[in-house]
Amino acid sequence: MNKFYITTPIYYVNDIPHIGHAYTTIAADVLARYKRLKGFDVYYLTGLDEHGQKIMEAAQAKGVEVQKHVDEMAEGFKKAWNKLEIKNDGFIRTTSEKHKKVVQEFFKKMMEKGDVYKGQYEGWYCIPCESYWTEIHLKDSPKNKDKKKYVCPDCGRPVKKVKEDTYFFKLSKYQDQLLKHFEENPDFLQPVSRKNEVLSFIKQGLKDLSISRTSFTWGVPIPGDDKHVIYVWFDALINYVSALDAFDGKNYKKYWPADVHVMGKEIIRFHAVIWPIMLMSVGVPLPKKVFGHGWWTVEGKKMSKTTGNVVDPIALAEEFGVDPVRYFLLREVPFGVDGDFSRASLIARFNADLANDLGNLLHRTLTMCEKYFKGEIPNPKNHKFDDLSKELVALSEKTIDEVDKSMNALAFSEALSKIWKVIGVANTYIEKEAPWKLAKAGETEKLEAVIFNLLEVLRITAILISPYMPSTGEKMLSELKASDIRELSFGKKLAGKKVAKGQPLFPRLEK
Repeated sequence: MNKFYITTPIYYVNDIPHIGHAYTTIAADVLARYKRLKGFDVYYLTGLDEHGQKIMEAAQAKGVEVQKHVDEMAEGFKKAWNKLEIKNDGFIRTTSEKHKKVVQEFFKKMMEKGDVYKGQYEGWYCIPCESYWTEIHLKDSPKNKDKKKYVCPDCGRPVKKVKEDTYFFKLSKYQDQLLKHFEENPDFLQPVSRKNEVLSFIKQGLKDLSISRTSFTWGVPIPGDDKHVIYVWFDALINYVSALDAFDGKNYKKYWPADVHVMGKEIIRFHAVIWPIMLMSVGVPLPKKVFGHGWWTVEGKKMSKTTGNVVDPIALAEEFGVDPVRYFLLREVPFGVDGDFSRASLIARFNADLANDLGNLLHRTLTMCEKYFKGEIPNPKNHKFDDLSKELVALSEKTIDEVDKSMNALAFSEALSKIWKVIGVANTYIEKEAPWKLAKAGETEKLEAVIFNLLEVLRITAILISPYMPSTGEKMLSELKASDIRELSFGKKLAGKKVAKGQPLFPRLEK
């Protein structure tokens, strides 16, 4: 069985899950479910980043122990992913002992390789992003007319000048090797716009990276020098292998390298520059692909706690249903570009795509099956009896291959668009074939073929949408009596079964 290892980034535990977290996690879940459907042995990892100065300060502000604080916050993420029907195989926390052990092993291997040395760091640091910047990277900062007020290029908040003893990692040593990897593996970083940004960053010249701090203690201690804790990003990136019990665990040997790391575009640099070089240093294969998706704005404005427009995915799911939210997020915009969220857009998608197109097709077809065949799925002699039927069957079978290509490219919206094209053609097929006229004229053989074709299209559609909308896919298959028939091609295994029509899948919403 082919393996498939997919990850989200580990989310910052001080946050409350919002639509951005949900977008990444749902996208990875959809791909993981699709790969399982195709017979892959899948390992899907998500988790939490629980170290660093901000987390320590947040716990102190609450007056609780830091571990208790992160334990409480972790429950919020677990509940959110459960609510959104995320089926992850692993959930890594950087405070776990197995993670700390692997982080220290990494550090030791790098020391043995001669890639770590002790020195003093003096430069600019963004506390919210936990990222270091040189003046070269800050020179185009939009608010730096006064050089004392440099701001972080990622988040726009002021950076702080720091000076402290530190351990450095020889990032610069591997610059040429990393550029060569990009050249030899053109699909390593996607989409192309992200790759171009990162290549430009690398070619400016990589500087050795400060990988330890002495100003706080909440982190993984450096072996043999516990005055230093390991830089939070250096610590966090190692989760992708620590979750598999690197370097000797059976899951590590089975699943590494990762097939794809999925994340928001703001953290691409860490995953496409620092992480690959860390792996090069310790002699570990690099992940096959890193994919940075776009950001969500809310009605044209950036999401912000200050403005109070942060979208709660759990509240959305409770109002509209889990499956419609999952569908909307991955249908509305191509994966990789920025998107804009609005309730009006969600309601429009719900009514047009889910209620009118999919829900109506299922309900009408099952109603006709009950009316004309007492609910028993017909077994036509020739289900490709005319050009309309041949076109519908051919499109359905062609779509199976096209969806596979789109899913492998993480083109989630494109895959859904192809599925909805079949749904649209099937709805038109009903109008053109007019089963009610065939029944009235006594053209039973043609009527059998029309109803059979529609039911088979619905069965294949249910399977293809099930990674996106798991409950909807299962409900459709149940009503079609096809829960145990997951074959993605036209066949007659449904013939003779009796359908069980339920209530409409998606009653229309009032705007």
